[in-house]
Amino acid sequence: MENYFNYFTEIEECFRKCRGTPTLLSTIDWALIESWKESGIPLEAVLIGIERAFQKYSRRPKRFRKINGLGYCSQSVFEAAEELNTALVESGAVHSSHPPAEAVFSAEEIRAYLTRNAEALEKASKICREHGEQVVAEDLHESAAALGEISARGDWGPDLQNLEQNLSALEDKLSAVLTRAASVELLTEVRSEVDRELVSYLQKMTGPQIESLQRQFLKKRLFERYRVPRLSLFYL
Repeated sequence: MENYFNYFTEIEECFRKCRGTPTLLSTIDWALIESWKESGIPLEAVLIGIERAFQKYSRRPKRFRKINGLGYCSQSVFEAAEELNTALVESGAVHSSHPPAEAVFSAEEIRAYLTRNAEALEKASKICREHGEQVVAEDLHESAAALGEISARGDWGPDLQNLEQNLSALEDKLSAVLTRAASVELLTEVRSEVDRELVSYLQKMTGPQIESLQRQFLKKRLFERYRVPRLSLFYL
């Protein structure tokens, strides 16, 4: 069974393989992957869409530049997702974009991951406290304590879905806290940045798709700004 938590790494590897040269995905690329995951686009559709985009590009005459970002593949990914969904409906098959998560990590790996993130949150909390951001500092401290409790219980069992849901909920809470704490200037700067990055692709995306991408990009930037680790098992 496909490893549910390979979503990010397999997309990154597919893009690198299709491009033919080593390349690092940008912040906007990672945000785009997260928006696909958030929208429930299956990994299979994303990989097919990326490969199709490169195949189409290779047939273009006078190719002077390489594809430098995943944004170029976005339309092909959405088309592949629609085709996959249509095929499943017509065949009467049931498909879940979030299949049951396998116990792909050992209990020791999970506990170490939770502990490491709890320590990072405590460190971020201390920095915020030193800068006079008491409210954020307290929320980060409480989140660190919550991770510590989850780690101490160790009752996630063979099915990691419940654990992932708890970690995702905690991430969402932190995202809301950081968004409220961010200055208007910072929020404006980040939104302007994502608009600049996407100027070539905006016409190929729907309003909800753009909104999802902007939300994920903002989240990544805020987590980086406050030195908050990602908690989802996708980052283990």
